[in-house]
Amino acid sequence: MEPKFRYECFDIKGCSHYYCASCIGLYVEAKVEDNVTSIGCPDPNCKDGFLELEMCQLILKPEVFNRWGTALCESMIGAMKFYCPFKDCSALLIDEGGGEGGYPIIQAECPHCCRLFCAQCKVPWHVVSCEEYQKLGLDERGREDIMLREMAKSCHWQRCPKCKYYVERIDGCMFMKCRCGHQFCYGCATTMTIDHYCKKCKR
Repeated sequence: MEPKFRYECFDIKGCSHYYCASCIGLYVEAKVEDNVTSIGCPDPNCKDGFLELEMCQLILKPEVFNRWGTALCESMIGAMKFYCPFKDCSALLIDEGGGEGGYPIIQAECPHCCRLFCAQCKVPWHVVSCEEYQKLGLDERGREDIMLREMAKSCHWQRCPKCKYYVERIDGCMFMKCRCGHQFCYGCATTMTIDHYCKKCKR
């Protein structure tokens, strides 16, 4: 409520209100901190007044101005925006959609950190297909986990359907008893009884 000279005040666009410039700067900073991009007149009864990014540049801290500008850009992009999946990058990227010949883009490179990622799954590049990747549990999507799956596939290892531990058959029939006690067929992972006969594989 201090008296201010006219040149220390800031006009609100769209209405006749004006306020202390430093107070408006703090007001905008608080709004940006709360992720508000469309900032109206501070008067709660005013429906016409609003603030624009460019008109506030001289009264805002550079970091607040930049953050508000980034938030405005992101809100305009909408559903097309996503971020680089690498945590030490997280750059804002735009999904422009489509690829050559109408085929979707799958493998892409982040223009900021130059690392490959899957444009469909929005994760670091995976060697398995997107369909296989989506079927994996959240605790199985790491690079090492996927490499182990590929190695198991090439070595024809089977996975216990109960505890998910990989086993390798050296010789004998298809009946397997895992260390967790679960019995299953090495060929198709179907649960088996003690008679050593798989009803699915017929072996």
